Amino acid sequence: MRVLVTGAASGIGRATCRRLARDAEMRGEQGMLATVDLGPSAALDELAAELQKLGVDALPIYGDMGSADDPARVVEEAVQRFGGLDGVVSNAGINRPGPLLTYSVEDWDRLFAVNTRATWLLAKAAHPALKASQGAIVATASMSGSNAHAGLGAYAPSKAAVIMTMRVLAQEFGPDGIRVNTVSPGMVRTGMTERVYQDQAIAEARDALVPLGRVATPEDIADVISFLLGPDSHYITGHDLTVDGGVSGNFLGRLPGTTEVNRA
Repeated sequence: MRVLVTGAASGIGRATCRRLARDAEMRGEQGMLATVDLGPSAALDELAAELQKLGVDALPIYGDMGSADDPARVVEEAVQRFGGLDGVVSNAGINRPGPLLTYSVEDWDRLFAVNTRATWLLAKAAHPALKASQGAIVATASMSGSNAHAGLGAYAPSKAAVIMTMRVLAQEFGPDGIRVNTVSPGMVRTGMTERVYQDQAIAEARDALVPLGRVATPEDIADVISFLLGPDSHYITGHDLTVDGGVSGNFLGRLPGTTEVNRA
């Protein structure tokens, strides 16, 4: 399977590359992974070495998903190396918290460029290759894209926009045999959020909010991305799959005083 993954050096992207490598190994296939990240790093080099040990043809590519040109360029490099693509995982994302009242235009535009526009540009560039392979696109959204999340600036609006972008792409690309879906993680321990979980009290409080009893790992999300790329999801497109352990649906259960309501 020939797949391009952005934001590959850490978190969900890294876990996805590892999962796809294991998938290829189990199927006896030659895995081909374009691991895209912002620039050279020890983490990206380590990932490439790990993937190569698993028999994967790993191609590290550097590119800024917030730029207008790099998404198409990284797709072109991957297609030239692998002779095509079977999947694209648009996972690169950033967050710049703050209230919208004082939020800067620069931060707003940067979040939408990376978190939303990149998925569209990757999809445009990959369309011919994915049409030829009857492939799939998976973008990483967020539960914040479906639930208002104050204080995170443009993060929630940008994730809502990527969900709708996915739905439109699914309608337009469906006749060409290309499936397009998003995965919306809930709380996940990644490099972006790790500082939060260094406070044990906060970590335990967050675990307690989740009906399944714990905050997600990047591997939990990678498993779902693998499913949405793979043959078992061959009739799923235009779908936003929330992977949050039930936390986004647990608001009413946390309302104070619920157990004191009179029985009628």
